[in-house]
Amino acid sequence: MRLKLSDSRIRLTIFALLSGFITYSSMYAFRKPFTAGTYENLTLWNVDYKIILVVAQVLGYMLSKFIGIKIVSELQPGRRVRTFLFLMGVAWLSLLFFGLTPYPYNFIWLFFNGLPLGMIWGIVFSFLEGRRNTELLGAGMCVSFIVASGLVKSVGKYLMDHFHVAEFWMPFFTGMIFLPFLLLGIWMLSRLPSPSLNDIESRAARFPMNFQERILFFREFAPGIILVVIIYIAITIFRDLRDNFAVEIWNSLGYAGSPEVLLTAEIPIAIAVFIIIALMILIRNNRLAFYINILTISTGGMLLLACSFLADHQLVDPALWMILVGFGMYLSYVSFHTILFERWIAVFRRRSNIGFLMYVADAFGYLGSVAILLYKNFFEASHNWLTFIYSTSYIVGGITVILSMAAFWYFKLKEQSTTLGLQNMPQDLAEHS
Repeated sequence: MRLKLSDSRIRLTIFALLSGFITYSSMYAFRKPFTAGTYENLTLWNVDYKIILVVAQVLGYMLSKFIGIKIVSELQPGRRVRTFLFLMGVAWLSLLFFGLTPYPYNFIWLFFNGLPLGMIWGIVFSFLEGRRNTELLGAGMCVSFIVASGLVKSVGKYLMDHFHVAEFWMPFFTGMIFLPFLLLGIWMLSRLPSPSLNDIESRAARFPMNFQERILFFREFAPGIILVVIIYIAITIFRDLRDNFAVEIWNSLGYAGSPEVLLTAEIPIAIAVFIIIALMILIRNNRLAFYINILTISTGGMLLLACSFLADHQLVDPALWMILVGFGMYLSYVSFHTILFERWIAVFRRRSNIGFLMYVADAFGYLGSVAILLYKNFFEASHNWLTFIYSTSYIVGGITVILSMAAFWYFKLKEQSTTLGLQNMPQDLAEHS
């Protein structure tokens, strides 16, 4: 029986916040633990084996995002839970075969691990979108992937260091530890009531989108979509480099014997980003919130540039730099996941849903991530990960600042032209547009 949470908005918000946080945090236990291993002295095709593993999973994840453009945007509410459980089951089974299959043939299983996991975000967020407090709920979900990545890697490293679990088996057992929490989280999400009439009036109704509707939406907003996708590609590349090779980066900073740093360094970032993004719920005006969000994304890029400049002149400790650029990057990254697309739909009120927009951005974001990993291996192999991510921060920061300003002006002009079009439209048609 569905919980009657709608009687108390505060209780509903807390329940929904915990639901998204628990579910998505637990999913990370099936995705990120393998990066806690270093796979030293292992290579394949003259490529570092950890890069092979990361690329294999990211390729699956990237393909999943392209598939998700159709599947997630068309997914009916009644099929969410079954689809979620099926995808997570495939991901965990892939980790079992990753442990069973000997090196160097087991990398293929990380491709099949990433293939279903790329659609999980859209399914989880579909329970939460279209509500007046979606920013708060989305911020809680995004805190989960900031903290959970460090948490599951810390658990994985602990299993290897204290229980002598092999690197190739560690991901499967880490997933097993978090499985009960995953099931609890999806059960909680399934108990949430649908958005209320007030939610729909405030944020616009959300609908599954067929192919023709997706094409029409893209044609109408093509320049804006292209601009924000390029920004998202840059931010995703930086996020993946910092996240997937965090163990190597912290080791080079002198924290090789401190696996807890993978979690503790992310906690202040998560808290700061959560507070900033959650405050957006106070802005009821969708138009104002939308443009403030674009400026927030630009601010994240400015932080990347400023922190790297200070580190360049030895005004910031390298460990503090790692935390500060993480904050700047996640400020921009989380803004995409929680506000930008949510308010975009609410401002322009076109038939659409966040799943479509997010999966277009994600698909190309992970394509860029694969490309930069291969570039690093073949053209920057002499540089360690700390040096490489440091130089990348300048490029990503510059792209984020410049293109977010371009997107700001595009949407201003688009809004003006849309308003003008409605003013010139016959009254009966304008009322139905």
